[in-house]
Amino acid sequence: MGLLDDLKGKAQKVIGGNEQAIKNGIVKAGDFVDSKTGGKHADKIDAAQRGASDFVDKANDRPNTPPVAQQNPVAGEPPVPGEPRQPGL
Repeated sequence: MGLLDDLKGKAQKVIGGNEQAIKNGIVKAGDFVDSKTGGKHADKIDAAQRGASDFVDKANDRPNTPPVAQQNPVAGEPPVPGEPRQPGL
């Protein structure tokens, strides 16, 4: 699940400080889709809007852990604080 954790970490960075603008965009996007479908899927769209808004609300509550590759740079060697991992070493 390293990829999902990495994506969540990136989302947290993007969301930071922009919560209200993102939530406004979620509402506008959901309303747009609802208008194009004639309200046919309004319940599903509303659920998606709530889920996305909840994610934005909770994004800053999650600890930002580095991806697995950065936690253990080379098998058998402890990570060196402040030193980036170099591929192939």
